[in-house]
Amino acid sequence: MDDNARPHRARLVRSYLESKTIPQMAWPAKSPDLNPIAHVWDILGRWIAGHRVHPGTLHDLQHALLQEWELLPQQGINDSIASMPRHCQACISAREYHTRY
Repeated sequence: MDDNARPHRARLVRSYLESKTIPQMAWPAKSPDLNPIAHVWDILGRWIAGHRVHPGTLHDLQHALLQEWELLPQQGINDSIASMPRHCQACISAREYHTRY
């Protein structure tokens, strides 16, 4: 999926996908994210942002993310996955308008 986010539009990414013949699915910009892992990334990002000392290097960030990942309760991941039917229904019901997700 390609939601026109800058990392997805980078020439390097496009070249890689083309070289591996990976098809891309067009996705409207600013569309709701229907990928449960994106919600988990959001949780991890908020936890990292809440640290008193922010990671100063890429290595520090990797270490902090791995630590937080280990602390992430499995139930939170399960809840995110279980919420996907509600997310999908909200998107269908919104008919191209905003949802709370």
